Amino acid sequence: MSTDNQFELFDVVNQKDEVVDVKPRGEVHAKGLLHRAVHGFVFNAKKQLFLQKRSMSKDSAPGKWDSSFSGHVDSGETYEKACVRESFEELGITLSAAPACFTKIPACNETGGEFTCLYLINHEGPFRLHPDEIDEGKWIEISDLKRELTLSPMDFASSFKKVWSSYLSKRPVIF
Repeated sequence: MSTDNQFELFDVVNQKDEVVDVKPRGEVHAKGLLHRAVHGFVFNAKKQLFLQKRSMSKDSAPGKWDSSFSGHVDSGETYEKACVRESFEELGITLSAAPACFTKIPACNETGGEFTCLYLINHEGPFRLHPDEIDEGKWIEISDLKRELTLSPMDFASSFKKVWSSYLSKRPVIF
């Protein structure tokens, strides 16, 4: 059973990411309407990336490894405010403001029709993982992540794979 609120309101957007309507989450997902999301990559001083394993109760990609934090942009909310809210809700990170969006990924099948802003954050933890959202988390070396993505791509959320690929295209040399 999903713990996601199917009546949560999202802005429906057009191909230019302009708001054209407001609909409940359940309808947006059922009809494949374009909407907005944020993803955050949290790196530590060792240049490891923190990954979360999505809760089995999530309505999409349950039990899959995903970005450090991610979530929808609520109706009327900016990408920046969603970054601050999601980093706190999922990991317990308090940000006074969101960093600049590192890259914006156009809506596509891999993101579930979400325009996605990626934010990069440096943080050492510890984290307070939201139990309804995240089953577990781990720090991973970039070389290990590359190997796991090659050997077990189905263990990762499709949106994470798309966001990671976009990250690499903007920053092809990792550390």
